[in-house]
Amino acid sequence: MEATTEARVPHKLTAKGQATRARILEHAAELIYTKGVHATNNEQLRHAADVSGSQLKHYFPTKESLVLAVIAWQADRVLAFHRGERFASFDDLDTFRAWADFYVGYERAYQEGCTLGSLASEIIKADLDVHDELASAFDQWRDIFRDGLQHMQRLGRISTDADPTQLANLLLSAFQGGMLLAQVARDITPLKDALQAAIDHVQTFATPPDAACSCPLADGEG
Repeated sequence: MEATTEARVPHKLTAKGQATRARILEHAAELIYTKGVHATNNEQLRHAADVSGSQLKHYFPTKESLVLAVIAWQADRVLAFHRGERFASFDDLDTFRAWADFYVGYERAYQEGCTLGSLASEIIKADLDVHDELASAFDQWRDIFRDGLQHMQRLGRISTDADPTQLANLLLSAFQGGMLLAQVARDITPLKDALQAAIDHVQTFATPPDAACSCPLADGEG
């Protein structure tokens, strides 16, 4: 994601330094998710990451620099997963259904929720200047879907009547909303239904042979 220099590694680090910084970020993300931004303090983070106060200050001199880096770190993980070979650029309906199947079939999905979405729900309430970074992360996630849908249009797999940006917003919203409701219900069904409905809507724009695709989502078992 596009982030401030402060959010990225501020200077060249050794391999050991990079590992230490990554460990701090991983524990910071977990603490913020479980306790919230305001309830997460340096003492807790030092203990969780097994670092000294001077190390923590060296890598993250301010709380805002830490939060910005956590956003960038978490976003990078989500975006890298969606840009990986597994989904082949989201260039057909089967790929979108495979994406939905992955999350519906992940047995802990309704317990863990969306890591980036959960992080955002905590950070957005903090009095920190991080809203642009959060918006950028979700914009890039949406754009992965939009770019795939635009490619599908160029290949003639969906009609020119489709609005790739609108459909991408629908898919991301269905995922975020469905995941939240699944967490509340402790049942994967809301996520399954939301993604099924969103992808079925995309399918209404499909041209043959994609229009004939009707692959059910996974049952969500292990």
